[in-house]
Amino acid sequence: MTPKTRNSQGAEIDDADVSSTRLFRAFAETRRQYALGYLAQKPAAIHLGDLAEYIALKEATPTYDRYQRILVDLHHQHLPHLCDAGLVQYDEATERLELAVDRDMIAPYLDLAEAGQ
Repeated sequence: MTPKTRNSQGAEIDDADVSSTRLFRAFAETRRQYALGYLAQKPAAIHLGDLAEYIALKEATPTYDRYQRILVDLHHQHLPHLCDAGLVQYDEATERLELAVDRDMIAPYLDLAEAGQ
């Protein structure tokens, strides 16, 4: 049985429906790589602020101003992309997000992204 997830429009997505093209597009941006890598380490949903703080630390710019800019960038650019790709579930009301696919599915892409840094 293949796990099922839902995208931001509530449509059900099968892990097999997430194409390699969608995965490569998701991994095309460093912040999305960081987000997916961080979410793959977490067993449950996390707060958006935790992800923004993690990314600020990864980018070696942990200032409050930078944290705020990362929050806005995640909310308006990266999370919609990851949700539409069927990789992440994000609840705007609670600002909580989690990986929507099996971690093993994205592990090879995470390894490639990490090797390229």
